[in-house]
Amino acid sequence: MKPKFVVTGGAGFIGSALVRTLLAEGAGRVAVVDNLASGHLANLEQVQDHVETHVTDIRDYDELREIFTGAQFIWHLAAIPSVPRSIADPVPSHDVNINGTFNVLRAAHDAKVERVVYAASSSAYGDTEVLPKIESMTPHPKSPYALQKLVGEYYCNLFTENFGLETVALRFFNVYGPRQDPSSPYSGVLSLFMKHLLARTSPTLFGDGNQSRDFTYVEDVAMLCLKAARTPGVAGRMYNAGNGGRYTLNEIWAMLQQMEGVSLPPLYGPPRAGDVRDSQADTTAAATELGHAPRFTMEQGLRSTLAWYRNATV
Repeated sequence: MKPKFVVTGGAGFIGSALVRTLLAEGAGRVAVVDNLASGHLANLEQVQDHVETHVTDIRDYDELREIFTGAQFIWHLAAIPSVPRSIADPVPSHDVNINGTFNVLRAAHDAKVERVVYAASSSAYGDTEVLPKIESMTPHPKSPYALQKLVGEYYCNLFTENFGLETVALRFFNVYGPRQDPSSPYSGVLSLFMKHLLARTSPTLFGDGNQSRDFTYVEDVAMLCLKAARTPGVAGRMYNAGNGGRYTLNEIWAMLQQMEGVSLPPLYGPPRAGDVRDSQADTTAAATELGHAPRFTMEQGLRSTLAWYRNATV
């Protein structure tokens, strides 16, 4: 029997966390679609006996259509997820993030999938004077990546309204946790912090370090993804997938130094084009309608993440 659940980008940082959560919640087997451009099969090593892996690009409609046949839910997390990269080289990210997403939705519809949960991005909000950011705000994307992910939201809504495919979009805020790859110049800032902390070197912060983010632990995001698939009556909706808190980069680096008992003053560089200054999620709708209830505090998440990186580098 074919798996009833499919995760695109399932070998990535967030995708592999979702796969492990699905299996822990009782899924007998999960199909993963990943072209391994940024994902790693090592992320699935612990659960490989329960995973059906397809090294496939989401731009290949025929492959997707076959894989999706018989699936109940699809979580679409595959993307080129980088603001700086989308500015430096916008064509590949446009092709994957817009054309690839359209392909996923089209294949899901044709395969008669019940619901697609789409990984949208809080970058769609852009800079707002009002915090926290609420779903009713007018989007103002500042980068090709932000615009691409917003277009994906609109496509999801259109497929629900015009073609009857249930979709739910989750605007991920700054997700962090174990298995986030720090080796790329486009890596998430907290994975880079972990790398520098364990190497006892100072990180470079772009700007003054007082830009703030709603950092959300990856296991909390994975659980919300499950709830977005299972909750009835929310098709066509978009929700913030954040923690509801806000920390500056300077504050996070200070917390990590204190945890390790070291003093490593950060370096500072020029601000990066396309970066949002401040970000914080209003999670009222997700909590009320989906039952979103983050379990990890910032300190708990950082300690858990740091422990994983320390063991991974031994």
